[in-house]
Amino acid sequence: MRSSRTSSGTHRNCLGHPSELPTLKELDYVNSSKSQTTIRQHLQQFVDAGIVEEVLLPDDRRRNDLPYKFYGISESGRQFLEEHKLLRAQDTLREIYDRVEKTDDITRYETAPRPERSSSRRSLRSREILPNN
Repeated sequence: MRSSRTSSGTHRNCLGHPSELPTLKELDYVNSSKSQTTIRQHLQQFVDAGIVEEVLLPDDRRRNDLPYKFYGISESGRQFLEEHKLLRAQDTLREIYDRVEKTDDITRYETAPRPERSSSRRSLRSREILPNN
């Protein structure tokens, strides 16, 4: 896996996104110093490595004016990040993402309908956010 700032920013931006499923356009917006081509290449490397997965909105829920392809951390990617203690910063990443001033277009993309993710991912996430006793 690459260690460049864009590559590491990809997983941080996925984790910081309110739904953990940003679009390429949203990732491009919050990584304005990198070209969309560079971001797309890094996303593809993460997809190929199994760290990130493409998640598609079902055909019957798609609208012409809204996105249908999203990127999120995969189960194996989440396990990798957990093993390397990189999930601990998720709340901070979410706060940082929320503070980004967004255009109306980006806000529309951010609030667009997202596909459902598996229940095992939700249960894994709920274990992560519970405090250790």
